[in-house]
Amino acid sequence: MLSTNKDNCFDAIVVGAGHAGIEACLALSRKGHRTLVLSISLDNIGYLACNPSIGGTAKGHLVCEVDALGGEMGRAADSAMLQLRMLNSSKGPAVQSLRAQVDKYAYHDYMKSTLENDDNIVLRQAEVKRILVENGKAVGVETMQQTFYAKAVIIATGVYLKSEVITGTVKEPKGPSSFARSNLLSDSLTRLGFTLRRFKTGTPARVKRGTIDLSKLEVQEGDDDIYSFSTLSDKKANKMICYLGYTNAVTHEIIRQNLDKTARTLGLVSGAGARYCPSIEDKIVRFSDKERHQFFLEPEGENTQEMYVQGISTSLPASVQLDMYRSIEGFERVEIMRDAYAIEYDCIDPTELFPTLMSKRIEGLFFAGQINGTSGYEEAAAQGIVAGINAALMLENRPLIIFGRDNSYIGVLIDDLVTKGTDEPYRMMTSRSEYRLCLRQDNADMRLTPIAIEVGLASDERKRRFERKKADIALAEERLKAKVDGALVAETIGENIPLTAEQFIRRTSIAPSEFMSKSDIFDGLCVPAVRDVFIRLRYEGYIVRQEKARKELARLENMPLFIDDYSKVKGLRTEAAEKLNKIKPLTIGQASRISGVNPADVNVLILSSKHDDK
Repeated sequence: MLSTNKDNCFDAIVVGAGHAGIEACLALSRKGHRTLVLSISLDNIGYLACNPSIGGTAKGHLVCEVDALGGEMGRAADSAMLQLRMLNSSKGPAVQSLRAQVDKYAYHDYMKSTLENDDNIVLRQAEVKRILVENGKAVGVETMQQTFYAKAVIIATGVYLKSEVITGTVKEPKGPSSFARSNLLSDSLTRLGFTLRRFKTGTPARVKRGTIDLSKLEVQEGDDDIYSFSTLSDKKANKMICYLGYTNAVTHEIIRQNLDKTARTLGLVSGAGARYCPSIEDKIVRFSDKERHQFFLEPEGENTQEMYVQGISTSLPASVQLDMYRSIEGFERVEIMRDAYAIEYDCIDPTELFPTLMSKRIEGLFFAGQINGTSGYEEAAAQGIVAGINAALMLENRPLIIFGRDNSYIGVLIDDLVTKGTDEPYRMMTSRSEYRLCLRQDNADMRLTPIAIEVGLASDERKRRFERKKADIALAEERLKAKVDGALVAETIGENIPLTAEQFIRRTSIAPSEFMSKSDIFDGLCVPAVRDVFIRLRYEGYIVRQEKARKELARLENMPLFIDDYSKVKGLRTEAAEKLNKIKPLTIGQASRISGVNPADVNVLILSSKHDDK
C-alpha cells in the first residue's frame, strides 16, 4: 500500500547511480517526474571504475546516440576530456568511432553535480534490500532503514550485486574500487522469480607515472581535426598524451609459470568472463604463438600520478603482478599503486525483459546496465536512457518506445539482449549491426533527435542545432550542381576539366573540411552537414542496398504478434514453440531472430498472424 508521507513517495525510483542509473533518472527528471536515486555510495556516481575512457569501436556510436536522445554521457565526456581520438580513421565511416580518455575525477564531479542540481531528483545514499510488488506491479523499494514508494522502479545496480573482488588467492566481498557491495537485493530478485547468473570482468593495475621510463614507450597523440561526442559541445583541445607498449617473452614466461595461481584455476571464479576483453593470462594461453601483446598506458586524471595499463588486466597475486609489470621495457622500476583484480557479480537473464526493458513478469519494473549481462559504460548508458524514457512514458499513460535494429545501435544492443540473451558479458561491436553504414555516429542526431523531440527530451538548443544541420544538408545537396574551381580540380586530380561539386566529391577522397577551406561552394554551412552529404555520395550504392534491407526489416517489425501459447499454433515445430513461449516476441521480426526459430516457422507465424487479422 502506498504511503501518505510525501517525503517517501515519488513518481519513479532508480536504484544505482552508475552510467545506466544516471541516464535513467535524468530522462525521468527532464520529463518532469520527481525521481529518487538510491546509491550504495554517493562517491560512486558516474565512477569510472575500469578504464577512464568513453567511447571506442561501436561504443562511440552508442554515446552519440545517447546524446541525440537528450542524454548526458557525451557532454560529460567532452567536459572531462584529456585526449580524443577517432578509431579506424583509415577505414570507412561505418566503423569510425570516437574514443575519449577522460579525467575520472572530473567526470564523476560533473555527473554528481548534474544530479545534485536537478530539482526533480532526490539523491540518497542507501542500500536497497527489497523490491516491493503488489498485484504484479512494482510499487517501491525497501532500504536497510526506510521504505520508498513509486509506480516505476528502475534497477541499475551495475556489478554490485553480491560482488566479490579476487586478487590471487584473496577473495573479498566488496564492489569495484573497494566500494561496498549490495548484499540483499539479489535475494529479493530471486524471490520475485528472476533467474540470476554470475558474470566476471576484471581490470589492470594502476601504476605510478613517475616510476616509468616513458621514453621507452611509443607516444600516442590525440586527433585535432575531429568533432566531439555531443552536438551541444564546442570542440576542445587535447590536454594529455597516451603511450603504447608491448609485453615480451620474459613477461609471458612469468605468467605461464604462475597459471596455477589464477583465480579461475584456484576455483575462486565461476562466472563467465568477457570474451572480447580477456585477461593477460587468457591471452597468453589462447594466443601462445604471439611473441608480444600490445598495451596502452593512459592517465587516470589530470592531477594524479595514477596511470591505467589497458590490455594487461589480471587476477594473479600481487607479488606476481609486480614481477610481470617490471619485465616490460620502460617498467623496470614501476610501482603499483592499486593491484589488478577480477570481479564477479550477479546479473539477470535479459530475455526476461521486453524490448522496452520492462520486466515481463512485473509491470513498472525496469532493468538497465550490467545487471542485464552487458559490459561497458556506454552499453549501460544506452540502456539507462531507454529505461528512463519508457518509465516516463508509462507514468504518462503513453505508448512505450521500442528502438529497432534498423534505426540505432541502441536497438541492436537491446534486441540482442532480450531476443537472444547472452552467456557472457555482452559488448557492442560494429559487426553486430546489419545496417552499420546507415547507422553511423555522425548521423545519430538525424536518426534519433526527432524521437527526443517527440518524447520531450530535446532542449531548445538541441532542437535549434538539429534544425540547422537538417536545413544545411538540404542546402548542400542543392549546391552539388555548382562548378568547382578549375585550379582546385587540377591540383587534386591532375586534370583541368569541368566538374560539378557532386562529380568532384565522387572522384576524389578530399575531406569535407579541406574542401570547404579551398572552395566557397558550401560557405555558410556547418561541417557536419557537408560531411553527411560527402558520405552519402561516396557510399551511395551500399547505402541504397542497406536502405532496401531496412525497409524489409521494418515490414516484419510492423507485423505484431498476439499469441499467448505458441504450442497451439498448427504447423509450428515443438522447439520453436518452446523458444517463442519463453521470449514472447512482440513482432514477426523479433520472432525471426530467436535462436531455434527457422524461416519455415516464421512463415507459419505470418500466416497465423494474417488469419488472426481476419
